[in-house]
Amino acid sequence: MTSSLRDLKVYTTYPHRCSYLEQEEATTLFIDPRQPVDQVLYTNLSLLGFRRSGNHIYRPHCAHCNACIPARIPVAQFQPNRSQRRSWRRNSDLSVREAGHIRDDECYGLYERYIRERHADGDMFPPDREQYESFLSNAWDCTRYYQFRENDRLLAVAVVDEMLDGLSAIYTFFDPEAADRGLGRYAILWQIETARARDLPHVYLGYWIRNCRKMAYKAEYRPLELYRENRWQAVDPGDEDELF
Repeated sequence: MTSSLRDLKVYTTYPHRCSYLEQEEATTLFIDPRQPVDQVLYTNLSLLGFRRSGNHIYRPHCAHCNACIPARIPVAQFQPNRSQRRSWRRNSDLSVREAGHIRDDECYGLYERYIRERHADGDMFPPDREQYESFLSNAWDCTRYYQFRENDRLLAVAVVDEMLDGLSAIYTFFDPEAADRGLGRYAILWQIETARARDLPHVYLGYWIRNCRKMAYKAEYRPLELYRENRWQAVDPGDEDELF
C-alpha cells in the first residue's frame, strides 16, 4: 500500500499566528489527509522531518523563519546526565502499563487538570474532550498509550507512536500535583530505554525551538541529532552551545 513519496500531494495553510514565537507568522505544509498511511510511509515522512498531530502529518514551512528544527535522540549513544539519573531514581517506584485507549474519564480528567494548570496560555486551553481525542487518536494502528502509576493512582500518560526506526514522543501529560517528580523528563527517559530494549535506534522528540521555553528542553538529551539542510546531523560536542 505504501505510496512513493514523489506521488504524495501536499498542501500549505494560510499564514497564521505562530504558537511558539511571538511576533512570528507560521505556515504549515501537510500531507493530503485523504492519503492512505501505513507505518512504512509514516516512518519515511518522519525521516524527512514531518510530525503527526491527530490524523494529520505536517511540517513547518514558514517563509521567513526556520526556528522549528526536527530533533531525535540516537538511542545507542545516549548517556543520561546527573539530573536525568536523579529523575530516573525518583520515579523508580512507578509502574508502567500499556492501555488500549485514553477515552476514559480518568485519563481525560488528568489531561484536563494538566492543561488548566500547566498550559493555560497555550492553544489547547481551555481543554476540550473532542479535541483531546482527535489530537491523541490512534493513528494508523501505531500509537501506544502508556500509563504511569503510583500504586493505583494515575500520575502520567505518554502517547507514543511506534515506527520502523524508533519511537515518536507525541505527547505526555501528568498530574500537576506531582510536578516535583519530573514526570515529563522521566517519560522521555523511559521511552529511550524502551526503544533500546526493542533495538529501535531513535526516539523522535518533535521540533526543537531554541527561543521557545516549552520546546528548548529537548536540548537536554545528548547526543542529539537535528534535521538541517535536508539531512539528519549530529550536533558536534564542540558546538553544543548553539543549543542554549
